[in-house]
Amino acid sequence: MNLNERQDRILALLNRQGELEVDSLSEQFSVSSQTIRKDLNQLCELGLARRIHGGVSLPASALNLSFGSREQLNAGVKHSMARALAARIPDGSTLMLGIGTSVAHLARALSGHQRLRVLTNNLDVAGILCEQPDTEVLVIGGTLRHNDRDMVGEAVTRSLDQYRVDFGIIGAGGLDPDAGLLDFDPQEADVSRAILRNARQRVLLADLSKWSRSPMVKVAGFDSLDLMVCDRLPTTELGQSLQDLGIELIQTGQAH
Repeated sequence: MNLNERQDRILALLNRQGELEVDSLSEQFSVSSQTIRKDLNQLCELGLARRIHGGVSLPASALNLSFGSREQLNAGVKHSMARALAARIPDGSTLMLGIGTSVAHLARALSGHQRLRVLTNNLDVAGILCEQPDTEVLVIGGTLRHNDRDMVGEAVTRSLDQYRVDFGIIGAGGLDPDAGLLDFDPQEADVSRAILRNARQRVLLADLSKWSRSPMVKVAGFDSLDLMVCDRLPTTELGQSLQDLGIELIQTGQAH
């Protein structure tokens, strides 16, 4: 499911204010209360908001969305982001591909590439790349997380530290202008940090909805990135701040 532009803007408002009322949103967007309730119901079903009397609030930050919800959320946006990044990756590259559905979309977008060598703890990525016989895949073993379809733990980070690759590509559970990259599980964060420290080009794939999520585990600051691929950013000022850190931005949509 792709969020419409109004829902994107509602999420950005919710992230800033913490709570929103149906009546005020109806007035702000010049649409009926029924239309706003439909938008909010969809956000709540995806776990991006929580119903309260007369409106919505931010969801509990300690829990991630279910894998099924993440897989459906903004699938078209993630596909566009993945294609944009895949176009930057030359044949014959070495890659570490991390956890998350955005990274799985990238694996699909790499289908036309040749002679890639990929290390991953993401079982969805491994399954997708099974269909590409010209791609060499090393699946990093560790503790299986059934609901997230990946491997985590010290065995994973130790294995990743034995390699140096051209591209290290990760997702994030959430993004914060001050704290940087956030995630829901310390073991997820450990894997992402291992990928970043062992890559020449450090890349984040993250759509706009990640700015509306507030996980509690710090992964890394934005200054640990070389490239960020997104659909859009909450503000143009934020984009300038990221570029001031030396981060190259690829935006596949229009900034609000």
